[in-house]
Amino acid sequence: MVAPMARRQVIVQLDDRLLGRLDREAKASHISRSEVLRRAADLYLRASDEAGKERRMIEAYRRIPDDTDPQLDHVLMRLAADLPPW
Repeated sequence: MVAPMARRQVIVQLDDRLLGRLDREAKASHISRSEVLRRAADLYLRASDEAGKERRMIEAYRRIPDDTDPQLDHVLMRLAADLPPW
């Protein structure tokens, strides 16, 4: 069983329009406002991670000439994108 992670309270300033949309979404989804924000933050950060992988793959293609097997290049670049950025 995985133990729940400790949570910290944060203060976030939102304009009335955004707060209204947030509250409507929480009500429609039967979840708390905090849960909507947690899910949104998680989705944003996952998308940012994916964008970083794509940027690294593009840079790798720029550094390596494309004069070999295109299928092999594609596979190697996808593998490289999943590596840590060190």
